[in-house]
Amino acid sequence: MAVTDRSVTSRTIAQHIESVTHHSVSARTIRRRLQHIGLSSRRPLLCLPLTQNHRRLRSQWGDERRKWAAEWNEVVFTDESRICLQHHDGRIRRVTLYIYKVLEHVVLPYLQGLATAIFQQYNARPHVARIVKRFFVNHQIELIPWPAHSLDLSLIENMCSMVAQRLSQITHPAATPDQLWQLAEAAWSAVPQEHIQSL
Repeated sequence: MAVTDRSVTSRTIAQHIESVTHHSVSARTIRRRLQHIGLSSRRPLLCLPLTQNHRRLRSQWGDERRKWAAEWNEVVFTDESRICLQHHDGRIRRVTLYIYKVLEHVVLPYLQGLATAIFQQYNARPHVARIVKRFFVNHQIELIPWPAHSLDLSLIENMCSMVAQRLSQITHPAATPDQLWQLAEAAWSAVPQEHIQSL
């Protein structure tokens, strides 16, 4: 199972073995056995190293907005975190689906309901494609410029990280999408207000 699907977790393998053999096996035992045959887990690189130019642009971006107060109230921060019932399926968002499912059906109606808004999105490929940029121009959506490799500057990205951390600590995972949604909402609501204010 681990050889054919490199993203499968030791917990998933343990659950599979238990469902087939009706014998309980710990995830730790699975990890030890996999290490014994040369298979070990690796954490993916969480961020790209910053070049001098990246650092300079990030600093410039911060300096230009250091005195913002009321302006931040107009910024609509976005994040597209994926929360899965099991492990991440590795799918990558396509540009056309991003426009159709996210921009046209979620973002545009939301922004049209606001008096003034500046839309924030980081520089993922679907976000900076020509067709996406054209969408923003055609719909007169103002974008806040965003420095490359700067996910950590996004307030909502940090908030979603806190939610994901809380979800990872749940001992009884969701069995259905509805249960997963309820757990995600509860994790979001459980983030202390002082954490949110410190972002």
